[in-house]
Amino acid sequence: MHDPALHRYCTFRIGTAVFAVAAADVVEVLRAAAATRVPLAPEGVAGLVHLRGRIVPVVDPAVRLEMASPAAGRTHLVIALDDDWYGLVIDEMLDVVEIPAERIERPTAAADGGCDFLDGVFAAPDRLVHLLDPRRMIHSLARHRPPSLDRHSTPHDRP
Repeated sequence: MHDPALHRYCTFRIGTAVFAVAAADVVEVLRAAAATRVPLAPEGVAGLVHLRGRIVPVVDPAVRLEMASPAAGRTHLVIALDDDWYGLVIDEMLDVVEIPAERIERPTAAADGGCDFLDGVFAAPDRLVHLLDPRRMIHSLARHRPPSLDRHSTPHDRP
């Protein structure tokens, strides 16, 4: 029987940092998947992949987290958010771990540097694990869209 005080997470590495997302959101891991670039996509969108009849947008968390360099790997962690799938570019898939809820440190506004998609930090015996909220990461992309190129359209009320 599952203990409600334990949360299951899939952990992965980007650069030297370790991150985690809720295991319940993970669909699969794609290795050596190349994303097709999308012109004028928001910064942090690595492209699109075709996965079993679905077009899956791929996001690079390293760019979204303003890390020193984008993720070098071509591994995509595919997650399901509501009815949509998204890929996260990661360097290496690690383990599925159970983390006690009381051991998760929640970030304060001053500590997280304004990054609204870090849900907390867990101090494992051998490393810090940064818990990501992929919903907030994906939804924040809509706020960072480039301005529309259709600035010179004619209003409908002009003759």
